[in-house]
This record gives sequence, structure tokens and C-alpha cells, in this order.
Amino acid sequence: MGKHTIIFKNSPKIIATATIIGPKESEGILGKYVDMPLSDDMFGESTFEKAECKMLSYAIEHAIENSKKQKSDIDAILSGDLLNQIISANYAARDFKIPFIGLYGACSTMGEAFAISACLIDSGYMHNVVAATGSHFSSAERQYRYPLELGSTRPPQSQWTVTGAGGAVISNEGTGPKIVSATFGKVVDYGITDANNMGAAMAPAAMDTIWTHFKETGYDENYYDLILTGDLGKFGSKALVDLLWEKGYDISAKHEDCGNIIYSVKNNEYQGGSGAGCSATVFNSYIYDKLTNGNLQKILFVPTGALLSTVSTQQGESIPCVAHAVGIER
Repeated sequence: MGKHTIIFKNSPKIIATATIIGPKESEGILGKYVDMPLSDDMFGESTFEKAECKMLSYAIEHAIENSKKQKSDIDAILSGDLLNQIISANYAARDFKIPFIGLYGACSTMGEAFAISACLIDSGYMHNVVAATGSHFSSAERQYRYPLELGSTRPPQSQWTVTGAGGAVISNEGTGPKIVSATFGKVVDYGITDANNMGAAMAPAAMDTIWTHFKETGYDENYYDLILTGDLGKFGSKALVDLLWEKGYDISAKHEDCGNIIYSVKNNEYQGGSGAGCSATVFNSYIYDKLTNGNLQKILFVPTGALLSTVSTQQGESIPCVAHAVGIER
């Protein structure tokens, strides 16, 4: 429908999920919904990067187990992460001996993985795939901002990169919430150069994709029970509502952000959560539970990603961003 949106004729199903989160994340509402809340963010490993990879492997393996499928039933793993050359996903996939499609959409990776997985399943080329992603506060922080040892003061506009991973099995058979549509977003850049202000950078991309989805499908905010963005935090969420209001849509009563859901409210959390693990853990635990129990019927899932790198930030470049919208119905 239009240039950006696909309506899936065969409605691929999310038949199982699995999630794992760090100690800080476990203090919030997700603690009672995830498969494994950790008490140690090292997860028994010697480095944060190894811990992140192990968490992603856990999410993939347990999503397959929860689906009652065998690894031999899985046609592909679609995964990525925030680290250089998506090393967590690469190393995790190495252990599964399953065809691997590496993705990089930064914090939008869960939405990107869902959308591409649905294309592969709906077309009949594959029957069962795993979509997964994750992040770790300590690995991301020292890659994108400052060495942890500096103890740098966090500015008030900053978000907290989620330590966690989530995975889902998408299939052409079985029961579960259906992926009914996907709107692929384009790269949007409003000139934000502050690498700490992810909400301001990503909100315009979320606006553009949601606006495009509404225009091309004919739906509006009243069609959905929930419009769930991924990683905007408090400021970015407010900016998104304002930007869409200027386009003629009032999503204020229907919108929530994974970054606002994930943490218990404390002063030092500033704007809330972000990171590839943010939307992956919130959707695949808390939101998935609401869909399967009938508390939600129709949601528009819109993870957002900031496509910056350490090099581009140090060179003073602005931050290009992208968002992908996935329509999911019970």
C-alpha cells in the first residue's frame, strides 16, 4: 500500500518470545514478566561485551524452546545489536548453526527484524524464523560516549541504555499475535548533534513513519489500542506527540514508549531507557503478555534508531535516524 507499507496476506504469527534483563531493569515492571531477571549484569562473563552476547544467545535459544520448535525447524536468525560490526549477534549466531541475516538499525532493530521476518514468512520462502536483538548499558556507554572509569556526570537529557535482550519466533503456523502490516521508514535528520539527546534526534523519524503508515493504510490513531514507540524517553515522547499533532493526528491518549515503561521511576534515570534491548525486552515480555491475554487487541509497534557512530559524533556530524512501524493484532 503506497511506497512504504506492506499488508501481509498470510499474517505471520509471533508464536513465542523470550527475554532477559539486567538488575536495574529487573527493579521495574518487567521484572515479573521476563524469562530471566539477572542479579549480575556480567552474567558470569569476564567482559560486558561477552555478557551482552550471552544474553542475546539466551533470548534466541529460549524463544526457540518456548515455541516448542527444534533448532532444525528454524530457517533463519535475524539479529543485530549496537556494537561495532554487530559482534554480539555475529558471535551468538556462530553457536546455532542456523542461517544468519545480520541487521543494523540501532535501537530500531527489533522492528526491522519483525518486518523483514514477516516478509520472509508471508512470501512462503521460510516457515520459522527468529527475530532478536539486545544491548548492554556498559558496552554501549563506553563505545558511544565515555569510558565508564571516568565516572562522567550524565546530562539531564540523557537516556539509560537498557541491559537486556529479547527474541521471538515468527511462524506461518501455530497461534499467537499476528503481524498484519509493516511500514518501512526512511532516514530522517533534523540536525541534532548531541549524542546524549537521543529522544530529540529520533522523534522526527518516528513521526514520519507513523504519519506515512496512517496515510498509506487509511488508519489513524483510533484504529489502535496502543501506539508503542521504542526508545524516545520522556522528552522524545512529548516531541513525537507534538509533531504528529501538527500533522493532524492526536496520539496522546494512545501513545506509550518502551523507554518510559522499563524503569521504576528514580531521579537518576533522567529520560528513561533506550538501546536495542529496550523495545526488544518490553515488547517480548510485558506487551506480548497483554496481547496474548486479550488486554490489547491492536498495536502499532514503532522502534526508533539513531544511526550515529563514534566517528561521526567526534566529527560533529548530526544524527540520522530511522523508525519502522509494525502492525500487530491479536
